[in-house]
Amino acid sequence: MLIETMSDHDMRLAMLPYAGALKVVNMYAETIMEELFANKRSNPVEHIKSRLKRPSSIARKLEKKGYEPTMENALKYIDDIAGVRIVCLFPKDIYKIAEVIQNFSNIRVCRVKDYIKVPKKNGYRSYHMHIEVPIRLLDHEEWVKVEIQLRTVAMDSWASMEHKIRYKQRKDIPDTVSCRLLECAQLTAELDESMQQLNEEIERI
Repeated sequence: MLIETMSDHDMRLAMLPYAGALKVVNMYAETIMEELFANKRSNPVEHIKSRLKRPSSIARKLEKKGYEPTMENALKYIDDIAGVRIVCLFPKDIYKIAEVIQNFSNIRVCRVKDYIKVPKKNGYRSYHMHIEVPIRLLDHEEWVKVEIQLRTVAMDSWASMEHKIRYKQRKDIPDTVSCRLLECAQLTAELDESMQQLNEEIERI
């Protein structure tokens, strides 16, 4: 069935496993944050956000991939219907948290994309984990896809501002603007590195 023609009731039923998966992953993220805080006496996580993609966004992404915008195709081809973003203070914290997530026995890590070590051409930096978690419904259990994004505050700020600049208009932005956005991304990378070095110096004192 086309997503645009689904009733609100049918859409809620289709999204129910993803809503449950978000609760589970949020619980894990909160647990990680509390344990790291207890061990280090400082919290490496600035904040956690979660969201479910809107039906219109799911349909647009499917069409961009060349698929008919049906819920069946969404379940098969879209990995980020449910998304959790963990925003950290320093880059090294990202990899520590990713390692903890990979060691959870009831999380399947399907794919990892490290856009920190290898940024996108536009300068985008983030660490993406595509995972599956088991969700128990009334009559069965299923594994549900969730995308986890791990970023620093600087990476998150740049990505939010870049998205607003680039996508507030539906046409290509000038090359000069793209170049300046890339320069800003490089500056945020330098800021992350400098702040991490300063933090390590303070920890050694």
